[in-house]
Amino acid sequence: METKEDQADLFREFFDDGEFSMDKVRELSELMMRYNSAIREVRTKFEVLNDELSLKTSRNPIESIQSRVKKALSIAQKLRRLGKSVTVENISKELNDVAGVRVVCSFIDDIYRVADMLAKQDDITVVAVKDYIRKPKLNGYRSYHMIVEVPVFFSESKQIMRVEIQLRTVAMDFWASLEHQMKYKKESADRPEIAAELKSCAEVIAATDARMMAVRKRIENLEKQTEKEKN
Repeated sequence: METKEDQADLFREFFDDGEFSMDKVRELSELMMRYNSAIREVRTKFEVLNDELSLKTSRNPIESIQSRVKKALSIAQKLRRLGKSVTVENISKELNDVAGVRVVCSFIDDIYRVADMLAKQDDITVVAVKDYIRKPKLNGYRSYHMIVEVPVFFSESKQIMRVEIQLRTVAMDFWASLEHQMKYKKESADRPEIAAELKSCAEVIAATDARMMAVRKRIENLEKQTEKEKN
């Protein structure tokens, strides 16, 4: 069974000199618990929206919901890249992506619809939005990013927690997952022809997403027309 001393050894290297103590380990553990709780709040909101929209549209706009809390090593590395000391206080002060939720949707318009419905909820505060669908990154990456604040209620307090949300189509998620894997292969990291091929694949996927959405709309229009003729 893991002891407090074992946990201390696990976190010791992630604190800057002078910051490590058992109290700091407890603070970090409590903060990570709060981020996990915030993720559950956001996941539940998307699950409810998916259930509601499935009744209205007879299909589920959300294919899957994934989530994660950054590992301590990743948190420490990012703070140091930003030139910030690795402290418990700086985690919540300087970082917006410790808690992350990825929502994979069926179609591009589902992304904007679900994001808009979430943003309109009165306990959600949208801090920032980056639309990499309309303005893709140079490497071809597409996704819709939101930083939101959500209240989380505990036994003796209410905490406002930040969560990063990424919304993608199935095709975008497929590309991003493979690109992430290949980006860290040493033998291909600096090969411009591979980067060009990946960007080309991203363009094909984007075009396919647009065509699939158009096909879906045509089918829906045909269904409406057929229903109208029956009546």
